[in-house]
Amino acid sequence: MQRTLGTLITCTTYGTWLRGDRRHWVEDAITLPPNPPLEQTDRSRLKSPPCRFATDQLFEIADVMGRALVDRKHQRVFALTVQASHIHFVIGPTPVTMPQVVKCAKDSARWLLKTNRPIWTRGYDKQFCFTEQSLLTRIRYVENHNLQNGWPTQPWDWLTPINNI
Repeated sequence: MQRTLGTLITCTTYGTWLRGDRRHWVEDAITLPPNPPLEQTDRSRLKSPPCRFATDQLFEIADVMGRALVDRKHQRVFALTVQASHIHFVIGPTPVTMPQVVKCAKDSARWLLKTNRPIWTRGYDKQFCFTEQSLLTRIRYVENHNLQNGWPTQPWDWLTPINNI
């Protein structure tokens, strides 16, 4: 099996990306077309309103998540961004299981926000990077989200610079 150079993880916030979504949706690694009746069915099952992070919280949530990944799970984090309805982060090769890595990131946000309502959708998406080009493409994808937020591409000191890959 080919060596993994990194992994892009994407997590969505509770109730913001339902099956059948008009923006398309993914199930079992297959992108599916909009299905409004299915989306409405899923929306009716929500036990809480959808969770969207406030714009003024995004930077701090990202900082707490990244520090938790580095300090608690000893991850090399190449890129991370937090948006109102989702997060992306790219980590290097790791012996830690993906569920443990994701739980660390999600729990750090929950701890910061001190909320007892659902924050996260169950599960996450992962994309493994087996070539340097795929890793760099995913890092740039995440960094572009930071630019859209008005931040530098790598705004935190705990990030592993790309030239250290």
